[in-house]
Amino acid sequence: MAQHGGPQQRIFSPLRTALHRFAFILLILSAFGLMLLGKADTVLIERIRAASADLVSPVMNVISRPAASINELTDKIYNLAHLYEENERLRRENQQLLAWQQAARNLSHENARLRDLASYTSPPALHLVTSRVIADMGGAYAHSVMISAGSRDGVAKGQAVISDEGLIGRVAEAGYQASRVLLITDINSRVPVVVENSRDRAFLSGDNTNRPLLTFLTADAAVAPGDRILTSGHGGAFPPGIPIGVVSSVSENAVRVAPMFRRHQLEYLRVADYGLQGILSEDRIRQSQPSNDAKITEVSPDLPDGVGIVPADPTGNDGTSPSTSAAGEAQ
Repeated sequence: MAQHGGPQQRIFSPLRTALHRFAFILLILSAFGLMLLGKADTVLIERIRAASADLVSPVMNVISRPAASINELTDKIYNLAHLYEENERLRRENQQLLAWQQAARNLSHENARLRDLASYTSPPALHLVTSRVIADMGGAYAHSVMISAGSRDGVAKGQAVISDEGLIGRVAEAGYQASRVLLITDINSRVPVVVENSRDRAFLSGDNTNRPLLTFLTADAAVAPGDRILTSGHGGAFPPGIPIGVVSSVSENAVRVAPMFRRHQLEYLRVADYGLQGILSEDRIRQSQPSNDAKITEVSPDLPDGVGIVPADPTGNDGTSPSTSAAGEAQ
């Protein structure tokens, strides 16, 4: 046995020593060879990689099953141990939600009765067009995005653009298939807003930063970090009550607001048609102004309906003298 094993050991011992000595060099050469092969024939390497993944995936699936089973068993044991506490928490939340539901119903009925008494005119129906952001056209000097909706979808200039969080901006240009949205952070954006807690009115003015400014605030305005900012509805540009952002900082020189959105994370937006187009248009303003030849008749609240007071003409062309008209108004 010893004589039979001696020659074999003398033969394989030098080979084993050579392999141990040059193994690192062989691995480096093999790595370089694979890299060159990958550069020369990428399709072949991708096929080899895909075939290797197909061969390994069943083994990995079998290995992962015990670990997944152990995780599921651990989760079940944890849930059973905390089942009573979870049930009690859900009971308390259910009671709170029922109380809020009842309060909401009472307020809804009260609101409906008050609207009937005040002859409140309901706003027009809201029409939404959901669109995807296809380009960010902004830069250091402009904040705007392009959406894949245009006039063919009912989008018009001036309409509000909102997300799930709140107001994004307004439609600045409406094409047939696409539109440009001017963000509230743009330097050309001015939005009438109101502070939710104090009801102080102001303008949200963009300055091409991620934190627009609150301008035209009164000196005694009560604004603090954390206050929510909503649209005020003044000017007819946007309806009241749309969330815009939260006051981030208050200083002697500026009050800045953190918007509800992040510009580089905008994907899907909704163009909201509140039926406000044309409220401040030139045609409506021209129609509301009286002509020079027409006489302005004001109805006095102390007189019966239909009885008006026509201002007297100082020249006496209407048949009454200035003194007579003054006496009639005094009565």
